[in-house]
Amino acid sequence: MDFTGKVAIVTGAASGIGLACAQRLAGAGASVVLADIDAAKLEEARVHVAGPGGLPVATAVCDVGSEAQVAGAVAIAHDRFGRLDVVVNNAGMMAFKPIVEQTEDDWLRTLRVDLLGAVFFTKHALLRIGPGGAIVNVASVHAYETEPLVAPYAAAKAALLSLTRSASIEGRPRGIRVNAVVPGAVDTPMLWENPNVKSGVEVIDTKDVGSPDCIAAAVVWLASAEAGFVNGAALAVDGGRLARL
Repeated sequence: MDFTGKVAIVTGAASGIGLACAQRLAGAGASVVLADIDAAKLEEARVHVAGPGGLPVATAVCDVGSEAQVAGAVAIAHDRFGRLDVVVNNAGMMAFKPIVEQTEDDWLRTLRVDLLGAVFFTKHALLRIGPGGAIVNVASVHAYETEPLVAPYAAAKAALLSLTRSASIEGRPRGIRVNAVVPGAVDTPMLWENPNVKSGVEVIDTKDVGSPDCIAAAVVWLASAEAGFVNGAALAVDGGRLARL
């Protein structure tokens, strides 16, 4: 897959799936803007992705739940590289409480990161990306099958798949494709620090755990010209986990 001359923004890019996506895109020739709320980790990620060859990588410290900061990240891509072709909406968070203990602020905090961040980036991407561009949303198997204590996260990921379909319809006349990947268990801190996993409420077989690069490979393919006839799709990348639930 060749992204030479293309410019991509990846959110939640300081670690995990986002960092893996940024590495793959940069390695395929793209200029990449890494967007994340953690400034220190973001700079470490920039050095890592740019590598000894000094690949073209910029950073945007960005709270994806703020439309103003999202617009600023998109502006950085244009100011630094002159265009925008790909957006990977990967930033996410989980909080663990029963529904009866979830406050209004708890819901809004999760929805802002896991859903509205993608909404804002999709809006500004549709305004900036030209024909041949692509948006890829990173959802979760929780959009389909979930567990106790994560209702806001699961609801946001289900809504993200709906947003993917709506945006694919509106993006099509502009020549912009919008798709989603649906990861299962992935070897990231979000998985192993999950209280449900630690307590045994959710049992994870290590054979069912994929690497961030497994997800990144699917994301980058969906963003590429090779997936040019794929639009509005939700691609499960879960090692077959959903098939067994």
